[in-house]
Amino acid sequence: MKNVLPRYIKVHPEDNVAIVVNDGGLPQGTLFNNDFALQEDIPEGHKVALAPFAPGEPIVRYGEVIGFANASIPKGGWINEFLVDIPEAPPLDDIPLATKVPEPLPPLSDYTFKGYRNPDGSVGTKNLLGITTSVHCVAGVVDYVVNLIKQDLLPKYPNVDGVVALNHLYGCGVAINAPASVVPIRTIHNLALNPNFGGEVMVVGLGCEKLQPERLLQGTDDVETINVAPESIISLQSENHIGFQSMVRSILATAEMHLKKLNQRQREECPVSALVVGMQCGGSDAFSGVTANPAVGYASDLLVRCGATVMFSEVTEVRDAVYLLGPRCIDEQVGRRLMEEMAWYDHYLSLGKTDRRENPSPGNKKGGLANVVEKALGSIAKSGSSAIVEVLSPGQRPTRKGLIFAATPASDFVCGTQQVSSGITVQVFTTGRGTPYGLEAVPVIKVATRSSLARRWHDLMDINAGTVATGESSLEEMGWEIFNHILAVASGDKQTYSDQWGLHNALAVFNPAPVT
Repeated sequence: MKNVLPRYIKVHPEDNVAIVVNDGGLPQGTLFNNDFALQEDIPEGHKVALAPFAPGEPIVRYGEVIGFANASIPKGGWINEFLVDIPEAPPLDDIPLATKVPEPLPPLSDYTFKGYRNPDGSVGTKNLLGITTSVHCVAGVVDYVVNLIKQDLLPKYPNVDGVVALNHLYGCGVAINAPASVVPIRTIHNLALNPNFGGEVMVVGLGCEKLQPERLLQGTDDVETINVAPESIISLQSENHIGFQSMVRSILATAEMHLKKLNQRQREECPVSALVVGMQCGGSDAFSGVTANPAVGYASDLLVRCGATVMFSEVTEVRDAVYLLGPRCIDEQVGRRLMEEMAWYDHYLSLGKTDRRENPSPGNKKGGLANVVEKALGSIAKSGSSAIVEVLSPGQRPTRKGLIFAATPASDFVCGTQQVSSGITVQVFTTGRGTPYGLEAVPVIKVATRSSLARRWHDLMDINAGTVATGESSLEEMGWEIFNHILAVASGDKQTYSDQWGLHNALAVFNPAPVT
């Protein structure tokens, strides 16, 4: 056992830890780096001490302090989450803004994809009918009708990819006028405007809900009014409906009216600048920050160089590394917006008498992540190296192209829903532990951080970034592979596994407002 050849990753010259790459980890006694023997069994992805630690000494990964040893740790020891005390979160008022704005990378031209052009100038990667609901009470009826549409109507409209019920848990029994209600209302409003729905908006409501369809569709300071024909708004409590089947016929008739329009759309050659790509991670592990996320970051830079819009999110997985992002903001105004979103979420967590230490999850820790600081440093790698040009509150739509921080919770399905609301048309999702997560409204490209996961979940992971850890691929090569895969999926030339199997999560609208 002691003759096992150890494979490991030390990210930065100043790091005093490395992570084990070997499948299944390494056994006690393994000679490590021809220097020392492992003091105990160390699982795959977990940290080994490259030097002895006394209590209170800093533990450094990515060239940054991820925590402090709370006990003596010998050289060759296993540094797990129980031995690491988390540092204080960086004070937001002390973070420099726009002091190291990256120079624009050389532009890329001649890259295109085949998408669906919309009247408002946006471009979709799918051609879907989205049925908006104003209240959860109608979800069962809408789901019933969606099944009928898929069975009976879609065969008549071969250019339409599908129909999506935009169900949610909001709309009534809520403090509709509370300041924080702007988040769920804006989110549901903007979900209907996602480019993959082609501008064909229809709404199903009950009739007595607090969030009346008219209010849902009206504009505010940061959302545009959605103008729809009266017949595209269906109220189930209308006296015109006599029985359940009357409701069904009404929804079917309205849906068919929109399907006829959507069926006229064809894919066209479009510049990559028309893409809006969301970057997200879930089920992260210690490999996320050295394989998949940096490769996604490289692809992010390629997209930005093409003039596309790229969003990264997950506030609690940015908060502890925000001192690295503030200087990258294009100007001080954008930097202040970034700090505002961090402060807003700090306050939101404090209302629940908790803080960012609730992240990471048990699975993240089993994958080698000791705390949210280590997780955040790996998470922000998805943002690449471009300047941050805009910061969005939850559910807002971008007004600029380039790299954007779209504030969302870190929860996979909430983040995904909020990014769809902000207008993504493709999502790239990295995972080390594995998840069958998917979105029906936009294709989700899964990137595995480890080859062992890619082998086990060979028909769920679209791309294996684990080859970066084994030296079979460089980050640049993997970045280009992800970039080209995005274009193929956006063009309809490749199908993601989540779409192939129909693995789609329910929408989870972020609602920080009170429920009455």
